[in-house]
Amino acid sequence: MIRSFATARGEIHIREANPADAIQFRELRLSALQDSPIAFTSDYQKNLNQPLKYWEDTLTTQADESTIFLAERENGLIGMTGIARSNSPKTRHGAWIWGVYVKPEWRGLHIAEEMITCCFAWSRTRKIVLAKLGVVVINRPAIRCYERCGFKAYGTEPRAVFYEGTYYDELLMYYSLEEANANGS
Repeated sequence: MIRSFATARGEIHIREANPADAIQFRELRLSALQDSPIAFTSDYQKNLNQPLKYWEDTLTTQADESTIFLAERENGLIGMTGIARSNSPKTRHGAWIWGVYVKPEWRGLHIAEEMITCCFAWSRTRKIVLAKLGVVVINRPAIRCYERCGFKAYGTEPRAVFYEGTYYDELLMYYSLEEANANGS
């Protein structure tokens, strides 16, 4: 267990995923891709056809390179996010947060913020000083969530996502762990 916290709907637990979570993770990821298709660059249909081994491999993390955090209740997974360290020697001080998702019925309880806090903690133990993410500009609730976590916008990627005949720009955001450490955050 990485983190537990109380909400109005009960205790939530956040932990790192492992290959034994593959079936539940697949279900949650497919739900995310159906529920919020423009929020992710991955495609539902492509993921739907992936074998179980693909999902197990996705959850086989390399301790210093990447991990996936899962939010859960006793009845199953309710949220997820991943973080991957840059693999270039000149950019290994940075990491990319991806796939942030909380089931609609669990939103508004700050679960995404708690998972991102776990990403920050994971980063600090690996001497990562910069976390980045991208979010489609029309996803105001997600942008507000990231701003509450301390992320700042640094640019916009035009036409980053194309879905059902429409292009969506992506807001690029960063969080400086060095600044947060200096400020005691």
